[in-house]
Amino acid sequence: MTALAVLVALLSGLHGIVTRGPTTPVCRVGTPCSAPAVGAVLVFSRNGTTVAHVRAGAGGRYSVTLAPGVYRVTVGSAPRSGSGIRPENATVRPGVDRRVDFLIDTGIR
Repeated sequence: MTALAVLVALLSGLHGIVTRGPTTPVCRVGTPCSAPAVGAVLVFSRNGTTVAHVRAGAGGRYSVTLAPGVYRVTVGSAPRSGSGIRPENATVRPGVDRRVDFLIDTGIR
């Protein structure tokens, strides 16, 4: 791997905010219906192999360095996790730290 390729890989990744919702059975106008998923663990897999785990910190913020490619994203653990995560896939572009926010469906209906 050339030095340039290593540098591009180091500069590539994702960051954003992980939220969970809905947080109540009935959402009301003017009242938040989602909350930061502090402590949620995002699992990034590529070609069936787990590549990285990252835990959402304060305010649900996360950041992860990944090689360019398409990753499947699942929830490893989360407070009150439910039925899935959206989006389920994220694309990392070479040399780009891209913002992708995730929503964990709590299953509350």
